[in-house]
Amino acid sequence: MAALPAPCPVGRGAYAMFQDRNHETMNISRWLGLSLVVLAASVLSGCGYNSIQAADEQVKAAWSEVLNQYQRRADLVPQLVKAVDAYMTHERAVLTQVTEARSRVGSVQITADQLEDPAAVQRFQEAQGQLTSALSRLIAVSENYPQLKADGLFRDLQVQLEGTENRISVARGRYVQSVQAYNVLVRQFPGVITAKIFGYAPKANFGVADEAAVSRPPEIRFSNDASAPKPAQ
Repeated sequence: MAALPAPCPVGRGAYAMFQDRNHETMNISRWLGLSLVVLAASVLSGCGYNSIQAADEQVKAAWSEVLNQYQRRADLVPQLVKAVDAYMTHERAVLTQVTEARSRVGSVQITADQLEDPAAVQRFQEAQGQLTSALSRLIAVSENYPQLKADGLFRDLQVQLEGTENRISVARGRYVQSVQAYNVLVRQFPGVITAKIFGYAPKANFGVADEAAVSRPPEIRFSNDASAPKPAQ
């Protein structure tokens, strides 16, 4: 049998060179890809993307705390109405207003993703404001019932409610500050460009009247009796 011809040395050399060049091309492509990732990260950071992201998360956290404190107050209302019901025989309309306002609050809810809608935030504020007003009237009317004021459960609920109003005021103040910081980032250059590219829009804040309310103590006041326990902090 005739012997097979030996492989051509030139062919082997050309193939090896091709492999080396292909390997080098892959390495170059890999390094270019990594460089582009690093460059993109640097550009995004320089354009405020990281700052906007952090501010957005802060707004969501602040809003979550606002909702928690409002829910805490809403949970106290049924107990308060039940405690008052046995004593308040004439001002039934006040109890009805509180109950209806509590129901309205439960039906007007917004998530952190809806904070870019000023109308939704306004509806939420109005519902909470109506409940605040109704509770204020209820507490004012309770002053006409000495036996109610002396009731241990009612007094305990008064303390809890006033403490909750204080927590609401603090939570609202933090939300106002976080939204102000976030809105500055998404409205000023160069953050405004980054915000438009990634879909970050300004968020609704509490209205001027509400912002003023944040800085002062809650308007709900309880018994002037000096022996009444102090509000929970």
